[in-house]
Amino acid sequence: MKLIVQIPCLNEEETLPATVRDIPRDIPGVDKVELLVIDDGSRDRTVEVAREVGVEHVISFSRNRGLAKTFAAGIDTCLKLGADIIVNTDGDNQYCGQDIPELIQPILKREADIVVGDREIEKIAHFSFLKKKLQKFGSWVVRRVSYTNLPDTTSGFRAFSREAALKMNVISPFTYTLETIIQAGHKGMAVTHVPIRTNEKLRESRLFTSIRNYVIKSTISIIRTHTMYQALRVFFSIGFLVFMAGFLLGVRFLYFFFTDQNPGGHIQSLILMSVLLMTGFQVMLIGLLADVISANRKLIEDTLYRVKGIELASMRQEKVDVD
Repeated sequence: MKLIVQIPCLNEEETLPATVRDIPRDIPGVDKVELLVIDDGSRDRTVEVAREVGVEHVISFSRNRGLAKTFAAGIDTCLKLGADIIVNTDGDNQYCGQDIPELIQPILKREADIVVGDREIEKIAHFSFLKKKLQKFGSWVVRRVSYTNLPDTTSGFRAFSREAALKMNVISPFTYTLETIIQAGHKGMAVTHVPIRTNEKLRESRLFTSIRNYVIKSTISIIRTHTMYQALRVFFSIGFLVFMAGFLLGVRFLYFFFTDQNPGGHIQSLILMSVLLMTGFQVMLIGLLADVISANRKLIEDTLYRVKGIELASMRQEKVDVD
């Protein structure tokens, strides 16, 4: 059983040593623990520091690609390195690495495919009142659209089984946290959570410049991911509401037409009714088309999952032959 802890980093030369030092190398049920640092175009000594503190694997981008792409590159590399379990943590030492044994227990027991660390937001002193409320509301929204029961959906401290990692396809350019949970829920994976500890804040978040910016990007990510898997429901619901608005205007027009002395005075309602009925019908048709595209996407993802599995099996066999 091989565990790889991946650490996405951007200019983390000061905090990386503490992060690495906090990660246990001897975990019950795991034969080998290795570390992978994904350097997202750092301009400091992050790469050199990673090697100095004993990180076994380092990949480095020549320019900044963002957290989502960095996470996805890490998952792909971990799979190619033969990981059976992958743990993702942050390079700013936000999460307590000593909690990794508890984090991976549900996977070791085959009770879950993905485990998300619950930071218990209310207990984090440096989170403002507004941030706590937004985090809780955001988690509630993600639970509703992903059919999961996670109290802290934005936590980046999480563990993936090999099978779960193979099925992950990160599309969002912003962050992986929300998208992977929604994907997991729609793909029927077993997702659970365990309470974890957090360390003292060492620096400000670099993921977003303001709460407003974070809320907007998170909302777009949630809507986009949910629509990919529930296209018919989303478009049909919108189209039906628009169509019904037009229908009610039509009923109103007919009422005035038969009861009013001046029915021509309501011609605007007739025009708006026509526009709404046609728009609503077209949106529902778009939903049918989007549903077909969504079905094709699922087939492509299944094919990609199989191809990845064959590729990794071939790499393992080549390694055995060389040894």
